[in-house]
Amino acid sequence: MRMPYRLSTLFLRTLREDPADAEVDSHKLLVRAGYIRRAGPGIWSWLPLGLMVKNKIEKIVREEMAAAGSQEVHFPGLLPKEPYEATGRWEEYGDNIFRLKDRKDADYLLAPTHEEVFTLLVKDLYTSYKDLPLSIYQIQLKYRDEARPRAGLLRGREFIMKDAYSFDISDEGLEVSYQAQRDAYERIFKRLGLDYVIVKADAGAMGGSKSEEFLCPAPIGEDTFVRSSGGFAANVEAIRFEVAEEVDASKTPAAEIHESPKTPTIATLVDFSNQNHARQSGEWTAADTLKNVVLALVSPEGKRSLAIVGIPGDREVDQKRAEAWFSPNDVEQATEEDFSKHPQLVKGYIGPTKSGSQFLGEKAASKIPYFVDPRVAKGSSWITGANEDEKHVWHLTYGRDFSSDGIADIAEVVAGDPAPDGSGPLELARGIEIGHVFQLGRKYAEALDLRVLDENGKLVTVTMGSYGIGVTRLVAVIAEQSHDEKGLIWPEAVAPAQIHIIAAGKEESVFEAAEALAGEAEEMGFDVMLDDRKVSPGIKFADAELLGMPWVIVCGRGLEGGEVELWDRASGERLTVKLESALAEITSRRK
Repeated sequence: MRMPYRLSTLFLRTLREDPADAEVDSHKLLVRAGYIRRAGPGIWSWLPLGLMVKNKIEKIVREEMAAAGSQEVHFPGLLPKEPYEATGRWEEYGDNIFRLKDRKDADYLLAPTHEEVFTLLVKDLYTSYKDLPLSIYQIQLKYRDEARPRAGLLRGREFIMKDAYSFDISDEGLEVSYQAQRDAYERIFKRLGLDYVIVKADAGAMGGSKSEEFLCPAPIGEDTFVRSSGGFAANVEAIRFEVAEEVDASKTPAAEIHESPKTPTIATLVDFSNQNHARQSGEWTAADTLKNVVLALVSPEGKRSLAIVGIPGDREVDQKRAEAWFSPNDVEQATEEDFSKHPQLVKGYIGPTKSGSQFLGEKAASKIPYFVDPRVAKGSSWITGANEDEKHVWHLTYGRDFSSDGIADIAEVVAGDPAPDGSGPLELARGIEIGHVFQLGRKYAEALDLRVLDENGKLVTVTMGSYGIGVTRLVAVIAEQSHDEKGLIWPEAVAPAQIHIIAAGKEESVFEAAEALAGEAEEMGFDVMLDDRKVSPGIKFADAELLGMPWVIVCGRGLEGGEVELWDRASGERLTVKLESALAEITSRRK
């Protein structure tokens, strides 16, 4: 028989004040409501109510994974170094993973993710195309040594993920597996009542040919994404703009080099140009200048080299877009030491040409790779550096006066930019990542030699997909989307209980009525929380609002007339109903 959760015995203490280190609403409310408790920076203890929510999320995930044909396994969190060494990620992760040694001085890590061991498990057991396709998943702890764990459960050092992997003999099979997982994700997030968007994403260090993120729009989100009214959506790292169409340069004046004292910035250059080189067609703006940004690229092996990118002067480099474009290299701003090794670069006055000849480029005098933004059209003319101290060149025309080694689409995306698919202007928004799906391809299978015999008896490399959901993060995301100024408001699918019954009074009849109502609700299949504590009604009301069950029934003064008060936490509506019809009223109003 089901029993209500009794607040008189539940391991729970609520707080009236926000934790001092809390920056976001979910962090504040989950701690105040007694769902989680800080154990250390980015490390959390789960209390009974928090576990109830987490377990219900996991139950939904498991049901939809099963519906997608995926089978559950469970790997250890403590793993040997060798698999990660084979894929290069022992070094690639740098300081982001927890490394440790056993008593025999062997190297281990606390798993940040499990691609390697999933791959090796299948390699160990499967040898034929007849064994495939296969999809397996786990719900397991992950560990990452975040430099600044913040925002409660949204960015921790220990967290729970659902990670699934598909194994197929062909790319066509991978497409089917990928779609099955993607569809399952949509069902999961809809069941959780989440507002989400699916955006094209950059695969990054994971590799692979296709990647999509599931984001919950939120002002506190760490990811910036763009979308258009016509349906285009992408992470800013993944968006790629078409190269601008060539323009007619036949009437563009010849390039002219002029003295430009004290103009090392775009703003000073624009002012100088308007004062000293005014044009008939209106004032010069930052968009008329070509800013040449010097970047340091650091390879996975630690080799450092320079690259220069010409972008319109009204734009800045987006660091995340730059890292995605030049992956697997790390991208840094060039340092004084870098410039000292290239004295031919005149800071503040760098440009693609010098004295009328190509200067930047792998095959030019500087030997430094030179790229341009896709908005730099063939035939477009610019004000840019002349590679001489306090000198710039006007009317320098791309394709006529200078060239490049290619495109580098690393400039910031600005609201109003046209969507690459022509579906309208872009708007920028922030979002919290809740899921990510990748077509990994053969990266890990090749590194770990996962091959099977095909129908012709030849060994072929298996192709893989990877699919992750942040389970503990989902608890926080739901809390972010579902709360008000008084407390949490859980969707029924994940709430510890659907109904919170309050015995509001000192009379025994009040407690008896609340007990009887709780028993009736349990028999109807509801999970019930019963506040049977000997405390004031005010405390009980405040806790009910803070704890966030979807429905609250108050058994109090109205019982003399056979009535109770019913609260709908989502809408805020409060109404008086007959005691005997309270549960029927909830049933009729449930979504």
